[in-house]
Amino acid sequence: MATGQKLMRAIRVFEFGGPEVLKLQSNVAIPIPKDHQVLIKVQACGVNPVDTYIRSGTYSRKPLLPYTPGLDVAGIIEAVGESVSAFKKGDRVFTTSTISGGYAEYALAADHTVYTLPEKLDFKQGAAIGIPYFTAYRALLHSARVKAGESVLVHGASGGVGIAACQIARAYGLKVLGTAGTEEGQKIVLQNGAHEVFNHKEANYIDKIKKSVGEKGVDVIIEMLANVNLSNDLNLLSHGGRVIVVGSRGPIEINPRDTMAKESSIIGVALYSSTKEEFQQFAAALQAGMEIGWLRPVIGPQYPLEKVAQAHEDIIHSSGATGKMILLLK
Repeated sequence: MATGQKLMRAIRVFEFGGPEVLKLQSNVAIPIPKDHQVLIKVQACGVNPVDTYIRSGTYSRKPLLPYTPGLDVAGIIEAVGESVSAFKKGDRVFTTSTISGGYAEYALAADHTVYTLPEKLDFKQGAAIGIPYFTAYRALLHSARVKAGESVLVHGASGGVGIAACQIARAYGLKVLGTAGTEEGQKIVLQNGAHEVFNHKEANYIDKIKKSVGEKGVDVIIEMLANVNLSNDLNLLSHGGRVIVVGSRGPIEINPRDTMAKESSIIGVALYSSTKEEFQQFAAALQAGMEIGWLRPVIGPQYPLEKVAQAHEDIIHSSGATGKMILLLK
């Protein structure tokens, strides 16, 4: 390590495994931004289910060990590399990705993955925008190609991506239905754009949805837990309906015949398949949402850096998400 290099606290992962592999270290070198990079003093960082998949070593993308997890941070620009003209020291920003990892006091990011955070949103909300809102926007507008007047069912609507999907769908003129597993979750879903909400822990909730949408069925389903719901989803769809798979935690048996009469589609979505241009397009639409006021992240459980293992445990095993889980670094 270069002498005189400043140090920071950061979470490091030296081997893939359970939450216990997340190690807090206080002697990690603060990275220096190169060309087209910025250094952000992190105020808050989003915790996403994908962080746990990467940490366990079961995800398609495996980082080189050791690494620091965390993709979407919010904070203040500390330094900029050469060729960076869009940002300067002191700017409030959020990211959709980091180079050095967001579970740290400072994070390096490529300038094209960094966006201005409006004054009306605080850093906690800033850390809740990146992956949830960009994923929800891609799922609805790019993958499902939703049109105003269509109906959308958001499964698991009280979590980070779910709330984002409800707010975006409502802003774009869709009829929005959501599911949540707790009373608090259901209330949050109704407060954030859904016209109706259903408790997915009730035995007959599918019948209630069918009754609500009638013969036609639902046009689009945003699916966070395909390994549980996909078979039911296919029966709920309208003719030409689309299930957009945002999340799945294992295999499921379905009957492909359920897609035939309705000519329905099952479409997977992965945010990082987006091109730079698509990210810019999503960002422009979401920035407008922040300005107009329909983009309002809801913050769920908050953890200090020391409790990151607990956060990873809770995001997978706690029943009923309510808002976006974040780490606080102030």
